[in-house]
Amino acid sequence: MKLPTLATTATLMATTALADIETRIVSFENEGVSLSGTLYLPEGHDNSPLPTVVVTGAWTSVQEQMPANYAREMAERGFAAFTFDFRGWGKSGDLPQSVRFKEDPAAKTSDIKAAFEFIATLPEVDGNQINGLGICASAGYMVDAVAGNDLVNRIGLVAPWLQNSEIVEAVYGGAEGVAGLIEVSQAADAAGGQIIPAAGPEGAEGVLMPIGGYYYEADRGGIPEYDDKWNNAGWEGWLTYHPADNPQRLNKPLAIVHSESAAIPQGVKTFLNGFAGDATAQWLEGVTQFDFYDNPEDVTRAANTMADHFRAGSES
Repeated sequence: MKLPTLATTATLMATTALADIETRIVSFENEGVSLSGTLYLPEGHDNSPLPTVVVTGAWTSVQEQMPANYAREMAERGFAAFTFDFRGWGKSGDLPQSVRFKEDPAAKTSDIKAAFEFIATLPEVDGNQINGLGICASAGYMVDAVAGNDLVNRIGLVAPWLQNSEIVEAVYGGAEGVAGLIEVSQAADAAGGQIIPAAGPEGAEGVLMPIGGYYYEADRGGIPEYDDKWNNAGWEGWLTYHPADNPQRLNKPLAIVHSESAAIPQGVKTFLNGFAGDATAQWLEGVTQFDFYDNPEDVTRAANTMADHFRAGSES
């Protein structure tokens, strides 16, 4: 299926300084909808074109969460970096029919492709050295957006959530549980959406992630910018999305950082077993999924691996 391409409009809206890293708030369009993004530039940037990394985050996330952490890390290592809010999330416009907070793999993949097309037009970006970095749920979307994409050199995945039908059933209550969630999704879709809280304390009812931790804690991911919402209409698209089973579509050099203590490591192994290209996998010991989002030591280690991987592309 051919996905729609970027409408070539963009607006530079503001420039700020953050920890000696220059950030520029920008907007770009995909399928006629305005998306909000942020360009990160290294301290002392001299306006020359830089190798660049597009960074995307976990499900329900906004760009100020783990994408911003890794974008800053990339900028500190001499790269330009770009984050954005997907359609229906954060400061970006809606999905079709004014839908928001819906996890939509096809739409998010399309948005990543549009982001690549947009940044390739910026004077600060070296169009020959563009890379993609996907974290958690967006890892599959990033693979889809990078595969066969002539704009992109290399791809990196941190704590990737790469699922197939077997993993989906194991995580979501077996075949019966998956079927039930798909029924919920279809009913919500017919009703124009059904919004519930995304994060809550451990054991909370009526919440997507009743587990506390990163998304629930104000000093971590529970920041004011976080929507903290989930549209039940997104279940079907998410549960039937199986990126672990289709690694052969990727034709770019790949680096992965993960841990046996993080989410579904078996999905990474399945993907790598079927991937015939150039791949590097680093397995860190005792690192949880949420640690990869904001624990300084683990983010630094993952960012170092990604920076080395992307630099190798510029040297070849």
